[in-house]
Amino acid sequence: MDQQDDWTCGKGLAASAVLPERLGNVAAAMAAVLEVHMEALNLEDAHARQEYEAYRSVSRQLGQAASRLDAVAREMAGYRDLPMGRHDMEAMTQPRVGENFGAFVGRKLELLTLLQESIESDRQMLDQMDG
Repeated sequence: MDQQDDWTCGKGLAASAVLPERLGNVAAAMAAVLEVHMEALNLEDAHARQEYEAYRSVSRQLGQAASRLDAVAREMAGYRDLPMGRHDMEAMTQPRVGENFGAFVGRKLELLTLLQESIESDRQMLDQMDG
């Protein structure tokens, strides 16, 4: 294996950039859905004004989160050629390293489950909008 083909932490960081990128894409898309919904609200109605303000606040925050996640993803991707530093293998094999990584994998599984469970109702709503 060529030295350039060796896996490094920088390459791992860059490869992992897709997660914040995709999370940011989802946040931005959710913000766009809320913004379009806001256009349908009759602001002469008090409840509609409350809904409008709620959606405006949430969509703004989602947009900010999406921007931050995009920036993080770009930064992570930029570390692809980061030189590999020496690692303390004793520190790398401490139980908390595996525990933290296990928790990370668990959160990803929870996200996957949420997406799988919610996609069917989202598709039904989309079908209603199209039909």
